[in-house]
Formats: sequence, structure tokens, C-alpha cells
Amino acid sequence: MEALAGAKTVTVLRRLVAWSEKIFDLSAGVIAPVSDRRLQPRIPTAVVVKSALVMFWARMGSLNALQLSARAGFWKKWLGAPCCSADTMGRVPALMDADQLRQGIHHIYERLKRNKALPDIQGMGVAVVDGHESHTSYLQHCSGCLERTLHLETGDRTQFYHRQVTLMLLPGAPGSREPIRLLLDHEMQKPGEDEVATAMRLLERVIGAYPRAFDLVLADALYATAPFFNFLLARRKHALVVLKDERRNLCKDVAGLFDHIAPQQGSRGSRQCLWWDFPGLLSWPEVNGAVRVVRSLETWSVRRQLDQRESTQTSDWTWVTTLSTAQASTARAIGLGHQRWDIENYGFNQLVNQWQADHVFRHEPNAMECFLLIAFLAYNLFHAFWALSLKPQVKRGTTQSFWASLISTELHCRAIPGFLSP
Repeated sequence: MEALAGAKTVTVLRRLVAWSEKIFDLSAGVIAPVSDRRLQPRIPTAVVVKSALVMFWARMGSLNALQLSARAGFWKKWLGAPCCSADTMGRVPALMDADQLRQGIHHIYERLKRNKALPDIQGMGVAVVDGHESHTSYLQHCSGCLERTLHLETGDRTQFYHRQVTLMLLPGAPGSREPIRLLLDHEMQKPGEDEVATAMRLLERVIGAYPRAFDLVLADALYATAPFFNFLLARRKHALVVLKDERRNLCKDVAGLFDHIAPQQGSRGSRQCLWWDFPGLLSWPEVNGAVRVVRSLETWSVRRQLDQRESTQTSDWTWVTTLSTAQASTARAIGLGHQRWDIENYGFNQLVNQWQADHVFRHEPNAMECFLLIAFLAYNLFHAFWALSLKPQVKRGTTQSFWASLISTELHCRAIPGFLSP
């Protein structure tokens, strides 16, 4: 903690900005190309994007909280103008070009890839796709809202909600550095559309923009459909998906194999495992090729805090994939299958609980899309800064939330005249 004493506790934000400008050319390469549909804007679009980035870095959670820091001297030095009002911050993103924000995320990816900060997972690029429901309401709705009818004791009620599908690029073995997970893009689900169709629209755009970023897509059981597998195979990508549908012929066939073929012994960390691996299966004729089913029955012990007694826990996982045994061994395929949880643990959970990205800053489809893309930008920049710029001895004993608190402290302390010298 001594490394954080003194003036360093109030220079985290400026260091983050300076490092992002140096490595990614943040203002000119990422933010300046972003525009909006205003004819004669008095406040540049760049001011709004930069303000939103800081709002997410400081984990403020609302536009009104951002406006409370408007008197901080930091704003004039970085923006060249005062921080704009909450009304402007909500109005301008509704008119922004979301694709230009996506180009900014691509720019960050290219710089990190060029600096060899995004290693593959044993020679294979891996991404994970999943859907997330951001919020629900019985009253507020917009043209992009999805609808469903809930059958309650008091009667049927229509609920409005938004769901988006996100693609995260997973990291390889970074050596001594912490891994960098990148949020590449997201797609809002449209009315009358299911999540898998939304994911395929997302992947169509991402594969065009990042043709060599990943070779394998991980997903949960919802994506175990022939159209999804065929979509990836047609684009020379592989799929590895949780298999749960007991009505599928493939499930029935491998269930018999599990009973008659002895498993191999394996382990994952402290877990003892029994593994089954059946490649070259043709029991799914709707898929344009053979598939492979891998199962892992895992056992481990847990010491309960209440009585200090140990109890045995088990979990049973099955995946279907287009990867061959030459491309991924049994152990590697199972390890990749478990990495699907990264988008939950390091993506949605962090964005919701720490970054307040589920907050509806403006209930309008384009505004919600742009705010989430800016949150992705802030997330990627902050995690790259955490992994590549901060030394281990400086981070020791701290958390990312702690450093976000320092950013917030710097802004709010300097917003109070006479409390802290500018």
C-alpha cells in the first residue's frame, strides 16, 4: 500500500489516460472518428465519448453522478472544455454512429495484437458468445424493446425487456502478465428473433471485421443447433457447445456409449475426473460434417465452513464440438469447454455489478447500443492498463475496484474548491 501513498492516489486517471494516448492514440485514433447526426453541434462528439469513458472508469453508474464532477480540473485539461450536462450526455449517444465506436474497439484490438499482448490459446484463437438480459420494466418501453406475457396471480402482465448477445475474445497464456479479455462486439436482439439468430448476425459482422482473431467459438446449450454449427463450418470456424438436449438423437446415441465404454482417468486442478471422448459421430445428420462428443464427470471435496466437515461434490459436463482429436486432446477440449464461463465471470458479472453497464442511461435503442459499446471500450482500455502498465508490486494487495475508487476520488475531490489543490 505504500506504493499508493501520497500524490499517486490521485493521479490514476491521468496515468490511465496518458498511457491510453501513448499506446492506442486514444483521442485521434479511437475517439475522433466517432460522429453523430447533429447538424451544427456546439459540443463535439469527442467530448461526450471521453466523458462517458471516464464515467465507466470511475464506476459512477449514472449521468447525474457524472455531472457532479463537472468542476474537476481534469475535464478542462483533457477535454479542452467543461464536462457536458447530463441532458447532453443522454441525448447525443442516441444520434451517434455505433459502427464508428466498433471501429474504435477494432483499433484497440489491432494495437494489442501488434504488441503481442493477445496470445492464442496453444495456437488457437478462442471466443465465447452468450446472451444477456439487461433490464426489465412493466411501464417503460421503446421501439427496440422485446415483449413477453407473464402469468401472475393477479393476472397477465406484459413485460418489456432488452437482450443483447456479446462476443468476448479469450486470452492465451500471457506468461508473467495477467490475461487480457477483450469485449469485441454486441448485437441487440430484435423483436420476434431468438438469441441464436442474433448471435449469427453478430458473428457475421465480427468475422468480417476480425477474420483471424479466433478459430473456435464457445457457447452454452442454447446454441447446440444445426444452423449455428453449419454457419460456423461454412466460415471455417469451429464450435464447442454444451450438450444438454436429451431429445436429440446424438444424445441418445452417446448415452449408450457412456454405459459400455470405460472412461479414461483425468484431472482438472484438484478435481478427479472420468473422461469419455467419441469423435467422428454422424448421429446429427443436419450438421454438414462429423461431430465429436466429450464428457467429463468431475469429483472434488469441499470443507463446509459451518462444521468443518468435508463433503464430496460432483458435476457432469458434456460438450459437442467440430474439433478433431488432432486439433484438441480430450483434456484440452474439456478445458476449453469450461472457459465458456469467462464471459459470465469476467464479462457480464463485472459489467453489471462493478461497471453499472446495465443502467439505462437513455431508453432509446441506438443510445443503449452506443453506451454499451463505450462501456466495452472503457473495459478493454482499463484491463489492458491493469495488465500491461501497472507493476505487480503496485497492484499487490489491491483490486480493480479499489483502483476505480481512486479514479472516482480524484474526480470528486478536485470538484470541491479548496479541498484538494488542482
